[in-house]
Amino acid sequence: MQLTTHMNQIKKSLLLVSLTLGLFACNNEQSNISTEIKIPVSVLSLKPQSISKFIETTGTVYSSKEAVLKSELAGVYELQVNPKTGKTFSLGDAVKAGQTLIRLEDREFVNNLQIESKKLNMELAEQNLDKQKSLHAKGGVTQTELNNASIEFINAKYAYENAEIQMAKMSVKAPFNGVIVELPYHTNGVKIAQGLDLVKIMEYNDLLMDVKLPEKHLPEVRLNQEVQITNYNIADDTIRGRISQISPVIDANTRTFQSVLDINNDKGLLRPGMFIKAAILSEKHDSTIVIPKETIISRQDGRVVFTVENGIAIEKKITTGLENMNAIEVLSGLKTNDRLVIAGFETLRDKAKVSVIQ
Repeated sequence: MQLTTHMNQIKKSLLLVSLTLGLFACNNEQSNISTEIKIPVSVLSLKPQSISKFIETTGTVYSSKEAVLKSELAGVYELQVNPKTGKTFSLGDAVKAGQTLIRLEDREFVNNLQIESKKLNMELAEQNLDKQKSLHAKGGVTQTELNNASIEFINAKYAYENAEIQMAKMSVKAPFNGVIVELPYHTNGVKIAQGLDLVKIMEYNDLLMDVKLPEKHLPEVRLNQEVQITNYNIADDTIRGRISQISPVIDANTRTFQSVLDINNDKGLLRPGMFIKAAILSEKHDSTIVIPKETIISRQDGRVVFTVENGIAIEKKITTGLENMNAIEVLSGLKTNDRLVIAGFETLRDKAKVSVIQ
């Protein structure tokens, strides 16, 4: 906005200079009055700064963890109460690993498991094994009798553990910390069949994005390289990420290689499925001279810019280095505190007199 204001001021000043020149030209024939003309410009005092080069790409983010939980058994459906809300679990609720979300009730199935009797049988088999070990140490029983007692205990233990495994299938638990993103409706108290989708959970504190980059960028991309993430919904906030995976293979059809971005989303600003823009930091130079790209004039013998010294425009040939969309690094030709012309340079000539408009 400030640069635009300067340009408007310069245009008005140039128009005034042109009108003055016309008037002076007419008057000069009569009075031979010579007039000193100064071209209005705006300048920027150069200070060392940093410049970064980015590889830009776009894509869709997806969750680092997600799971669809199904009914492993038939049973009466009972959606559990979320202790945080006092209501049954619903879409958007945060859940913790191991938390029971849904229970399936089936008394006949539970009775057939005979889990209590299997537990008691295991305990008795364990006691008998301990007794046989003690007697064997004193020579009271043979090795075969001890082995039989061990087999009885092992079989009883497996029977009880299998019953526990089957019983656990009646409780649908969150496998990790996450958020409920899908919850198909089933009526509480109604028996449902085996194999139905019951709930989908996602964890999106960490998000992933697959990107395909042109093969020319392969030498520039490294593991753990910084990535800046933006989205039109979060224009005022930049999210950080890193490159977590890089394929060494170039796709022969697209001439691209695949990488995976790991995005830190602990603030919850992004959601799985969002379309985002990623800027991969490929190179950065600190404490260097950086100027706006639009101030450079390209000529056959190279690139030049104008500076101001004691009211005189000085043309300077420059060599450039790292550049991005808006700025460019100057390797030679400019130095710290040079006053670079950033507006009004289009009509300048070397050694022209200028008037600096701030």
